[in-house]
Formats: sequence, structure tokens, C-alpha cells
Amino acid sequence: MLFLCNLCELKHGSALGLDPWEQGRDTLLALLYDGRPKVYRNNCPHQNVPMQYRKDRFMSPDGSRIICFAHGASFRPDNGLCIDGPCLGQSLTSLSCLVDSEGRVWLES
Repeated sequence: MLFLCNLCELKHGSALGLDPWEQGRDTLLALLYDGRPKVYRNNCPHQNVPMQYRKDRFMSPDGSRIICFAHGASFRPDNGLCIDGPCLGQSLTSLSCLVDSEGRVWLES
């Protein structure tokens, strides 16, 4: 397993960019949905580009959708499905995570 963040760092309506493999860029994004962490690859299925326009800016202004700021695609935070934009019907790649008893979020192998 690979440590991602502490659960308390995730806030409803926002997402956190993560670089767990120390590649010098945020390769993942994590968010809180219905009280549970969700983790996705930071890669828009439209043209395989990172989605944020600056650090940790992945969400719509009202916090209800994940947005690819390169192409305007909108994704559901609960399952990563594109609901508007050039990759309609495609999905972000979801990664399995778990929270341990100390509130740490881990990427499952």
C-alpha cells in the first residue's frame, strides 16, 4: 500500500492533487464524497492531459463536479463518469483506497 494523505485533509466540494510516486506533478486527485475518499488518476480521457488549472483546482465552483480545465469536461465525483463535454460517457480512472484506524488514506495495490 502507498500512503496518500490524511482523511482530515479532504474536504467536501474540493479535491487534493497528489504525487505519491514523486514524479514532480500531481498524478492523482483525491476527494471526499458522501464521507468517503475517492481517488482518480489526474488524466482526462479526452486527450490524456492533467485536469487542474493550478494546484488542487479540480472542482467546479460549487464543488459538485470534477472539471477538466483543459477542455471543459465535467465528471461526477462519485464515479468519475463524464456527464458533459468532449468525452461524454467516458470515465476517469478510479483507484481503490482504504482508510486505516488512524485516519490515513492508502492506495491499495
